[in-house]
Amino acid sequence: MGHSVTASEVISCEPATGAPIWSGAPGDVEDAVARARRAWPGWAALPHTNRIEMVRRFANEVRREHDRLATLIARETGRPLWDARGEVEELVAQVEIAVRAYADRTSQRRLDSALQGSAALRHKPHGVLAVITPASGPAAVPSGHIVPALIAGNTVVFKPSERAPATAELLVHCFHRAGVSATVVQMVAGGPEMGQELAGHDGIDGVLFTGSAHVGIAINRRLAANPGKLVALELGGNNPIVVWDTPKIADAAVLVVQSAFASSGQRCTAARRLIVRDAIADALIDEVRRLTERLIVGAPFDDPAPFMGPVFDNDTADGLTESFVYLLSNGGRAIKHLVRTDETLPFLSPAIIDVTRMTERPDVELFGPLLQVVVVDDFDTAIAEANATRFGLCATLVGGSPQDYNRFWAHVRAGVINWNRPTYAHSGAAPLGGVGLSGNHRPAAYYMADSCAYPVASAELDQPRAGIGVGLRDN
Repeated sequence: MGHSVTASEVISCEPATGAPIWSGAPGDVEDAVARARRAWPGWAALPHTNRIEMVRRFANEVRREHDRLATLIARETGRPLWDARGEVEELVAQVEIAVRAYADRTSQRRLDSALQGSAALRHKPHGVLAVITPASGPAAVPSGHIVPALIAGNTVVFKPSERAPATAELLVHCFHRAGVSATVVQMVAGGPEMGQELAGHDGIDGVLFTGSAHVGIAINRRLAANPGKLVALELGGNNPIVVWDTPKIADAAVLVVQSAFASSGQRCTAARRLIVRDAIADALIDEVRRLTERLIVGAPFDDPAPFMGPVFDNDTADGLTESFVYLLSNGGRAIKHLVRTDETLPFLSPAIIDVTRMTERPDVELFGPLLQVVVVDDFDTAIAEANATRFGLCATLVGGSPQDYNRFWAHVRAGVINWNRPTYAHSGAAPLGGVGLSGNHRPAAYYMADSCAYPVASAELDQPRAGIGVGLRDN
């Protein structure tokens, strides 16, 4: 089961069944980049309003394909159909947000001074951008990069995850049916080596990447000697959810379970670590465990609908199982065991493990339904524990007073900091990015416009007018 990439074919399989869902030839990076370079001047020269009209048509195409696209997402990622439908709705909403964001983040300005002429600020597109995205969010994540890139006047070569080419192909067809030329947005299918080839290609002017820290660092290292090539990295997180004084234990437990196990924990914004005050720890952990035991794990189209589906593939399931055993054998105490219900398929029950007594806790992003618990006795320790990571994407405080939240917000290192909301709760009208290993200070979502156009400052007069007042010899 899973996926395979050979010299002649890319194959994607359904995690829930192991059945192939898509196959195709690997992309040709050289040809795609050459076509995108040829198409760029014409696309960039189009009036801005024309490009906006086309991305709005794209949103309408996605609306028309809503059911088909949601079904593909569910089949290709294993996520429940209701979850996949939510992604399609998010994608459609992104488009108008991207239009507003471009107008806001790259607005034209002019400062007039009669004798000195005008000072103007305008923005230009970079050229050809590589968009490289993961299987989590296989429609909304790439669209969140491609749409702002197109609005700004760039052409795009898109390398989706080798686990989600079917979703990507339909997404690209929606762009083409909306009037965006097949040379302006192109997809190249392939594995990690295809992404590295695309990112390092001399004809690419910038890379918009979402994925693991490991791959992002490799791209960053490869392009470090080329400061002229833009690199925007949106990476993962070892995200904390801190539960403090609250009488609403049941509500707090729901927020923890949603944060940790939605989409099988396969979101970069999922909670990996629960940090809880000792005075409420037993009650909260017991409630979280009871609620977790009620979660239905199943295939995307099961009835009743599951809360979560399988993880991406058997390799992912094996890795998470090994990680759970490692934590268990190094001082962790199982609260709810990680159970593999079928050795041939990547279904995992959500797991909870108390790692409070571990002397060294691995600072890694365990990308799946595995929640680590740390019990602390004061708020400063909770904040220190939340910051005990090289990542810094999301952090949530549940409970506590407004003063506690102010302290939490001021001292926690993260790009998204929430209060009494899940870790993944995020407005599309805000930036999405983190610090440390979670990114390189080029956030996505509303601020993606910043990575798609560069500012050009101009001093302008309609006629040359100049003189030198000092330092000249007399005639």
